Amino acid sequence: MAESVVVVELYTSQGCSSCPPADEFAAMLASDPRILPLALHVDYWDYIGWTDHFAQAKFTDRQRAYARAAGSKTIYTPQFIIGGMDRIEGYSPNETQAQLRRHLAAKAKVELTVKRAGDQLVISAEADPPLSEPVRIQIVRYKPEETVNIGRGENAGKTITYHNIVTSWEVVGEWSGQEPLSMTAPVQGGLPAVVILQDGGPAQIVAAEQVD
Repeated sequence: MAESVVVVELYTSQGCSSCPPADEFAAMLASDPRILPLALHVDYWDYIGWTDHFAQAKFTDRQRAYARAAGSKTIYTPQFIIGGMDRIEGYSPNETQAQLRRHLAAKAKVELTVKRAGDQLVISAEADPPLSEPVRIQIVRYKPEETVNIGRGENAGKTITYHNIVTSWEVVGEWSGQEPLSMTAPVQGGLPAVVILQDGGPAQIVAAEQVD
């Protein structure tokens, strides 16, 4: 079954002492089927003494790309990015909830449908009116939950359960947004997936559909 969702990217790290409250907040958001928090673990805190085994350099690169697109030279953890547009630095649940309400109330630009057929995703989309710029077609895989005993670093001694841990974020194509989209893409293994259509930058996510 596929569901349209508002994507909330959480940039976090097992080595960041400020991150556990944001990690817990993301877990709470995951209880709302309209919202999909995705935890992207970055690697720039590993030097403190604890290597985050969820972290990937490409997630750090993605966070830096958002900063460049916003004209900023600095990246932070924790950081929430809602719908590819709204950047929230630090743990600010009230601001995050306010931005989420706005995104949930917005009218979707694109009708996106995703179905799983064996080891393939069948992706179709239509924009009305047509899009003015092409969008990237992305497939994200994530692990629903894992508990980690942290032995060193700023969170030494803590046991933290992480949710919706991103394992891969791949661009599988580009869509002009003019004509209807129809394509298939391989998806192997049992991890959940989400298809995300996003403006370049990275910038606004125009549609996202989650597939269990």
